[in-house]
Amino acid sequence: MSKDLPYFISLAAVPGIGPSRFKILLKHFKTAESFWTAPEKTLEKILTPNLFQQFLGFKKSFDIDEYIKRISDLGVKVITIEDRQYPKLLKEIADPPPVLYVKGEIPRNERSIGVVGTRKMTSYGREVTEILVRDLVAAGFTIISGLARGVDSHSHRVTVGNRGKTIAVLGGGLDVIYPPENAALAEEIANGNGAVISEFPLGMAPVPGNFPARNRIISGLSLGILVTEAGEDSGSLITAGLAGEQGREVFAVPGPIYSTLAKGPAELIKQGAKLVMNVGDILDELNLDSKYKASDVNEIKGETEEEQKILDLITEAPVHVDEITRQTKLPASKVGSLISLMEIKGKIKPLGLGVYTLNR
Repeated sequence: MSKDLPYFISLAAVPGIGPSRFKILLKHFKTAESFWTAPEKTLEKILTPNLFQQFLGFKKSFDIDEYIKRISDLGVKVITIEDRQYPKLLKEIADPPPVLYVKGEIPRNERSIGVVGTRKMTSYGREVTEILVRDLVAAGFTIISGLARGVDSHSHRVTVGNRGKTIAVLGGGLDVIYPPENAALAEEIANGNGAVISEFPLGMAPVPGNFPARNRIISGLSLGILVTEAGEDSGSLITAGLAGEQGREVFAVPGPIYSTLAKGPAELIKQGAKLVMNVGDILDELNLDSKYKASDVNEIKGETEEEQKILDLITEAPVHVDEITRQTKLPASKVGSLISLMEIKGKIKPLGLGVYTLNR
């Protein structure tokens, strides 16, 4: 550990000293130790009265040695913005975090995509998230997300299940996993499948105000942000907005027009986000090679002409039962019967609200 690292960590942990102010102070004092050990009269001239008092109180109660020991005991590594291991893409944003707490190993692969969305996925959202993440992993992408319920955790799980690499970015300290039911997933990620990271000091609760800051890291680590399913007030739209501000691409998956969780992606597409139907759309927009191994989909054939009509309809995308009836021109009762039988045979599966897709 370098001589300045404990002070670097300590300065970054001071309430009220965010990334921008940290950068200014470091430029003025040259090292974090110089700031930490500076005479009070010097600090009083530079800091605002409130921040000066806040720093004095923090310094008095903060035990650097004990904190460093705690970091070590938890198996946490600390990467500073001055380190060579600091993610290159993240360093490019306007306000990169001066310190990253890390469990696991941050993949060096810069082919990375943030996948975000609603905490309350529908079966449709689960399906499209799984398909796209699976193919992104096959195309060599690291998947970045926030370990939240719904799309975030599903993205991490699909990545791990397909032997890919993922980074989970937290909105609190690494010792305060939220939601708590994802603690095992966080351990699984850290133990060989990527990294769990945070800019927040140990012990910091994941309060609501932390999440916009967390979101800028998700987008900052990524070439682009993919929103698979989200309501019009979803926090994932904030992440997408940050991605745009950072000069990163924004991707969105269209959903059923009757679903409130299709409104978020629809609004993004209206604003200029790239509409995504498959991973090729993402590769094309990023000007990356399209030679990837897509998910294996066994050809599913109908046993009768009527079954085949239905399968032909839902091969490209999920379809509502009413649309199946309209396009096949079969009686509604017949369509209902055929769908039930095909579901039993494992050829199709319901996504909810009368929508069906192939059972891939």
